[in-house]
Amino acid sequence: MTMRAPPPHAERLDHFMARANTRYYANTPLLSDFITAPEISQVFGELLGAWAAMVWQSMGSPASFILAEAGPGRGTLMADALRLITRACPAMAQAMQVHLVETSPLMRAEQAKALRASLTTPPHWHDRLETLPDGPLILLANEFLDALPIRQFVHTPDGWNERYVADERFYLAPCPAPVLPDARPLEPDTLVELCEPALAIAAWLGQRLARTPGAALFIDYGHASTLTGDSLQALRHARPAAPLEAAGQADLTAHVDFTAFGAAARQAGACVYGTFTQGAFLRRLGLMERTAQLAAAAPEQAQALLSGAERLAAPEKMGHLFRVMALLSPGLPAPPGFEEGLPT
Repeated sequence: MTMRAPPPHAERLDHFMARANTRYYANTPLLSDFITAPEISQVFGELLGAWAAMVWQSMGSPASFILAEAGPGRGTLMADALRLITRACPAMAQAMQVHLVETSPLMRAEQAKALRASLTTPPHWHDRLETLPDGPLILLANEFLDALPIRQFVHTPDGWNERYVADERFYLAPCPAPVLPDARPLEPDTLVELCEPALAIAAWLGQRLARTPGAALFIDYGHASTLTGDSLQALRHARPAAPLEAAGQADLTAHVDFTAFGAAARQAGACVYGTFTQGAFLRRLGLMERTAQLAAAAPEQAQALLSGAERLAAPEKMGHLFRVMALLSPGLPAPPGFEEGLPT
């Protein structure tokens, strides 16, 4: 239910979402409410490791560079990527410094354990992407943007209003019309979502990539059109839940607006590739071929491996729900998996 005139103790939706998710990730057993692609198949992390290796070579194989991951979960993706890099591209392994963007102490402890066998020194942790040190950069981010807090704007016959939260209810407060970086026209009687932290990250990355060689790969569920509407959702005890109830006990997410994200990065100086569907991207990188290799080497695990690959790529599963976008420094060639798409 949406009410008018927020009470004095109401908070803007993005402030509510940030507070709730900070509490959730700090206190909830690791990824207990959902499973991410790296946990479904080791091939996912291996393919992203191979992607990073090819991008590093296209950058001129810098003797020192940062390999970073934003929202690294249990550390599974990075562990799988590092295993591939160490085996297939040892010179890259010698050149890299691993940095992780993670705020949760629980997650950091789990990541340290996951990467202990892959690194001679512990990774460097950051609360924010913007504190990554200068230098050539390759950034991986899987299901990172979707958890960033959003604002919601509702158009009514009286004009634009912003959603506030109090007592597990939405309230509307009059406001100016929202402004999106892609300057899309705003239709009447719609709800528009704006993720300011994501747009700030896109702008920061665009500026950095314009002055220093690098690339960033984002994989998340979202849309690449000018869709509008309410996408806020919650998972509690692995089941859909009401987003405003039991704040801090559910994982709150929203669909990523890749149109706005790409526009902000482009305006700041980056070349933008995509989006493509996750299924198409992973197949181009060799998902099925690598899975077949592993299945042949371990017949007892073949069914689980093939099932995992299907879950990642099938259109009716994660293949079409998740989308992939790459940001690159101007002058670098098209990244792996994006060769058929011109930069914008």
